[in-house]
Amino acid sequence: MASGQVISQVHRRHRHQEFLRFLKQIDASVPAGLELHLVCDNYATHKTPAIKTWLLRHPRFHLHFTPTSASWLNLVERWFAELTNRKLHRSTHRSVTKLEADLAAWIQAWNQDPKPFVWTKTADEILDTLASYLQRTNNSGH
Repeated sequence: MASGQVISQVHRRHRHQEFLRFLKQIDASVPAGLELHLVCDNYATHKTPAIKTWLLRHPRFHLHFTPTSASWLNLVERWFAELTNRKLHRSTHRSVTKLEADLAAWIQAWNQDPKPFVWTKTADEILDTLASYLQRTNNSGH
């Protein structure tokens, strides 16, 4: 988060094996003295026995799970929006292989001049906006 640098892998499947490969890449990419806090969604892949066992052997990893329907709390989702708006909406790909190559090139270009995302509102401002939205939708009569 602090640097805006992206550690990435592209997989065609989203099983615990792929997630474990990604955790190992993060472990190899980040200096050993740093604690790692990963914000994840609640997908079952992130909570399998194999993942839990690996995490027990790697105590510098701390997984935090967003509440259901709260992906906006995860800054990687903001990065995916950037990828979608700045790259994918303007691209066409004739194969999955070409899409994967395009993603890799875009990520490499991003990492040459990474930009960290910074919250522009306080937690209280975000919660007030959310409460206002929920009040409007709950009172909409639907």
